[in-house]
Amino acid sequence: MAGKNLVLVLVAHQGYIRHPENEDDYVAENNLLFSAISQTYLPLLAMLRRLEADGVPFTLSLVLSPPLCALLDDPVIQRQYIDWLDARIALGEKECARCKDDAAMLGTAETTIAQYRQQKIDFTETYAQNLLQQFAEFARKGYLELLATAGSYAFFPHYADMTEVLNAQVEAGLYAHRQYFGRLSEGFWLPYMGYADGVEKILRSYGINYTILDTAALLFSQDMPETGVFAPVRSPHSLVLFGRDYATPHDIKGENGCMHNGVYKNLNKDIGFDLDAGALGDVFASGTARVATGYRYWAKSGEAYDADKACAQAEQDAAQFVAAKKAKLEQASALLGDKDASLFCVFDAALFGQEWAEGLDFLESVLRHADGITFVGGAQLTERQFSLPKMTPYPSAACGAGYGENLLDSTNGWMLRYTRKMCERMVDLAGRFPDDTGLKARLLNLGAKELMIAQGGEWAVMLHDGRFPEYVKERFRRSIAAFIAVFDSLGSNTVSTEWLTQVEREDTLFPWMNYRIFSKKK
Repeated sequence: MAGKNLVLVLVAHQGYIRHPENEDDYVAENNLLFSAISQTYLPLLAMLRRLEADGVPFTLSLVLSPPLCALLDDPVIQRQYIDWLDARIALGEKECARCKDDAAMLGTAETTIAQYRQQKIDFTETYAQNLLQQFAEFARKGYLELLATAGSYAFFPHYADMTEVLNAQVEAGLYAHRQYFGRLSEGFWLPYMGYADGVEKILRSYGINYTILDTAALLFSQDMPETGVFAPVRSPHSLVLFGRDYATPHDIKGENGCMHNGVYKNLNKDIGFDLDAGALGDVFASGTARVATGYRYWAKSGEAYDADKACAQAEQDAAQFVAAKKAKLEQASALLGDKDASLFCVFDAALFGQEWAEGLDFLESVLRHADGITFVGGAQLTERQFSLPKMTPYPSAACGAGYGENLLDSTNGWMLRYTRKMCERMVDLAGRFPDDTGLKARLLNLGAKELMIAQGGEWAVMLHDGRFPEYVKERFRRSIAAFIAVFDSLGSNTVSTEWLTQVEREDTLFPWMNYRIFSKKK
């Protein structure tokens, strides 16, 4: 009997937002990461522990970008997160007193504060503040397949004509992956699934065996595969290519997607925005921006939130999701001549917890009720790598209207001319100073690091979406200014060691950075 394989891919990324000093000035920006830890990463680890304890067989694919890993591995960020939890626990105690006369609200408040308390225990005691080690351990046991990705999550099509730049992004990403997880990865996640001609050659040159592309990359190709997205194919350089299931995002987040059911928690109704500032002193310093606290009492229907109803609905939605994917796989298998059929369902990790409170309940139920489906990783489907049919993918992406338009429009297009000029200069510098050491090497390494920070695709996305636009512009321009200072210092053969040390201390991303990754390959 033909197999039916479902590959669930969770993609987690965070821009390099780090502020060890003047924390009160960056409450909203820091909240992005801390909310993700509490709502997605810690609950995800808890889910994996439950599934392992119950002997549920599965493999889940996970992408953790290098900037996110750097933040999770940073002792300063870890200390800030513990303080963040303490503030919400203190607020929760006040909330329990405030809601004592409303049974429904009191129950939700008690549940929320209990979750924060458990998360503090898990983070500080169970995991010893090292979440990356926990993910690596689940990968070692086979429950996770960790995919590598680009060094700073740059959108590859923007640099498709700059081979050295793409080489540097791939090399930095692979090195970071090995540093954080102690192993190499067979798969490589292209940020935003951005594909352009020549990318597959670069990936293969670094030993990558497969990647995942948008549906259009396969179906719009002149040599479109007969198997569509239900079986792997390979590029002319024998990089295995999988196409994602186009329907999955619509099943969950579309106009009629399951996450919009009225019984689910309304994440927009948070006391951080509803209560008077005086009642929120434990979370917000005077004069700082308001952020979500996690204390939310209402369902999307407008009624009081009922956790039991929401959980039951998540199980029902999970059963429908599995049934729909199984039916699609069965139909594909029949058309393939009863051969194995595979389907890649790709999710932004933020969906599970940050965008949909019951998202991880849904995911856990999906994994528990396979119903004839096998949950595998992409590496398990590449055994026939060199006998797969060849095809040339069509340039595409999984954002905008399919070509990454939101990453280059009137809101953010001005950024690319700066990063491309920095790229040209960095490649030139790597060629002109191939063997330098000491202060010059430190300068060059800093320049390479600031270039990579500026290349991060999240800055363009945040500007397009209108999220913290002033902060994004300031953060981007800071990296540009630092790179220009490096370039001028090398040109004048002078450097302020005080300035250099200060910037190195502020931007601790990639402490192992070697500027020579931008050198032309011979």
